[in-house]
Amino acid sequence: MKFTFIIDPLSRLDPAHDSTVAIMEAAQAAGHEVWVTEVHQLSVIEGKAWASLSPIELTPVELQGEKWVAVPNWYQTFETVLRCLEDMDAVFMRKDPPVTIRYLYATYILELINPEKTLVINSPQGLREANEKMYTLQFYSVMPETVVSRDKSIIRKFVEEKKTAILKPLGGKAGEGILILEEGDRNFNSIIEISTDYGQEPVMIQRFIPEAKDGDKRIILLNGQPIGAVNRIPSGQEFRGNMAVGGKSEKTKITPREAEICSIIGPKLQKDGLYFVGIDVIGGYLTEVNVTSPTGIREIDRLDQTNLGKKVIESLEKMLNKQK
Repeated sequence: MKFTFIIDPLSRLDPAHDSTVAIMEAAQAAGHEVWVTEVHQLSVIEGKAWASLSPIELTPVELQGEKWVAVPNWYQTFETVLRCLEDMDAVFMRKDPPVTIRYLYATYILELINPEKTLVINSPQGLREANEKMYTLQFYSVMPETVVSRDKSIIRKFVEEKKTAILKPLGGKAGEGILILEEGDRNFNSIIEISTDYGQEPVMIQRFIPEAKDGDKRIILLNGQPIGAVNRIPSGQEFRGNMAVGGKSEKTKITPREAEICSIIGPKLQKDGLYFVGIDVIGGYLTEVNVTSPTGIREIDRLDQTNLGKKVIESLEKMLNKQK
């Protein structure tokens, strides 16, 4: 089979951490062709989606002690060719957020791929509809109390009621721009003004969950089913558990409550074509649904001695074989 991955520049990927690389390695190990491209290399020709594609060969990472280690020259690309994306069996959209207008244009191009010929992961329509903060609100019954607003008075009232809250930009990633709001903070007005661009952009405000000190759990769902989890523990003075800001990864299991959350959101993910998803759970509450380029595979594989990339590819093979 032939798989294309739409990615950020290879030089910016961390093979010891990046889930995209883990999935590419698994595809290569299974004997499939692996191709890469970037958003700016997508085109529409005669009503179909095309891309400038480069075949790639990877030297897989190796587990040495308690960390993954990659060789310096961990990938090699070959001659770039212009090909119709319907020549591929599957296309993985793995461009990191934020979801800018350029990202949206890319999803419009991918929408032109005939789904009977090529599977796009995740669905272009699903990516557009599933803002990683707002989409979560469709499962409000399993979320902490939350408001979304650009109105300073609404935000202030919520914080006064909850005493402590978390502010999240709607377009952020990897913990970027997340702030703690506390009742009586003399910087409150300035924080809201800066975060909302002086009332122009809404933000998400969630009740602070004290259990956050014990970790922010990332659960990976494949076709609506949980396949692994890692707990991310805040380090030092940092309140965020995201690995991108220094959170420590810890072995964990999926609790009955978390399994219940997965069972609630799984059917909706399947309906929306969101095949590979990472959800965040703190203290038994769903806080985010990550659909653009969720990470966590490397950490789970290291801690649980598993191979989630292989599971992704094997599941994909079964789906594609059913279509033929």
